Amino acid sequence: MTENMVVPDIGGAGEVDVIEILVKPGDHIEVDTPVVTLESDKATMDVPSTAAGVVKELKVHVGDRITQGAVILTMDKTSGNGIAKTAADKPAKPAIPVAPVAPVVPKPPAASAPSSVSSSAEIHAGPAVRKLARELGVDLQEVAASGPKSRILKEDIEQFVKTRLAQFKTGGGGGGFSLPAMPAVDFAAFGAVETQPLTRLKKLSGKNLQRNWILAPHVTQMGEADITVLEDYRLKQKVLLEKQNIRLTPIVFVMKAVVAALKKFPQFNASLDPSGENLVLKKYFHIGVAVDTPEGLVVPVIRDVDKKGLADLARELGEISEKARQKKLLPSDMQGGCFTISSLGGIGGSAFTPVINLPEVAILGVSKSVMKPVYCEGAFVPRLMMPLSLSYDHRVIDGADGARFMVYLTELLSDIRHLLL
Repeated sequence: MTENMVVPDIGGAGEVDVIEILVKPGDHIEVDTPVVTLESDKATMDVPSTAAGVVKELKVHVGDRITQGAVILTMDKTSGNGIAKTAADKPAKPAIPVAPVAPVVPKPPAASAPSSVSSSAEIHAGPAVRKLARELGVDLQEVAASGPKSRILKEDIEQFVKTRLAQFKTGGGGGGFSLPAMPAVDFAAFGAVETQPLTRLKKLSGKNLQRNWILAPHVTQMGEADITVLEDYRLKQKVLLEKQNIRLTPIVFVMKAVVAALKKFPQFNASLDPSGENLVLKKYFHIGVAVDTPEGLVVPVIRDVDKKGLADLARELGEISEKARQKKLLPSDMQGGCFTISSLGGIGGSAFTPVINLPEVAILGVSKSVMKPVYCEGAFVPRLMMPLSLSYDHRVIDGADGARFMVYLTELLSDIRHLLL
């Protein structure tokens, strides 16, 4: 009996790229044998077979963009599950979450010939746009995308060419960044070296971080919160919640305090629209929390933090952090954030300058809490102080409001009764 195998529910990712085909016509496959690898702008995922049988015909090719419900292959089904596996039956690969891919700021023209067009699956562009780019000698990796989910449109190619021509006529001015190229150095000439390729996640998130650092004028406000009372309360509640397998960490309190501060200072819970002339104020409170994984940093999002209690947030944070470390995050798990928290408290350090996660306008860095002598009512007393680092987009937030936000946030954390209001 012939059966079509289709793309299953892919977590609302929309169109996804086919980046690897794991079987070929004539292969015998079993239930759950990976047959194709798909990639969205957030993650890669292997699609397993839903039946046992023989692959009859492949309906997709590497480089195709397909959606949920699209036919991947046809197969002749067999009864039972005793079919021998072939070399094509590879172990399923876990999903690898990646940071959102963002357009790269166009660079001024070099004296050499135009670079070739990238065919990487990281670039979101249709066949007609890729053809136009090839004809004009445009590298799609250098084109700023204006379409949905960083998709490059025909208009983006045309604007890129106009910008390059203008920069060429003005000697590289033209409003672009005239950054010198990184010098090529033969490090092996000075001693032994070893070359290690970056992980796919680090390469993709690196592009995103570079874009964020260039596009947003960063200012970082430092502060300290006295969490002596908070920590005493947390340790007492921690013992009770551990019986329910819930780990209550200081970040849960920081999340609640951040939401309260976002309500008081709504310009922090906002994003600039693509024109850069309007501010989109958000009426929801979804908080991204950076998670360290072996592949690199990912930022899953906890939704509606304002509507959840401390225990619920602690449970959800633990679950989604473990999901991230096991490379099982879906694209939807990392979308819709309003504000990001990046904590290095479990490692050490006194302060750092976190990079804003555009299109958000601010990010909070949390460092390791330390006991310090604090002058209070005529004497120095030991207090547990939490270092905080608030980076914000100076196009949206000025220094005075940045300082006010930090002061209010530290007040909330210093007296947790405020979090109940």
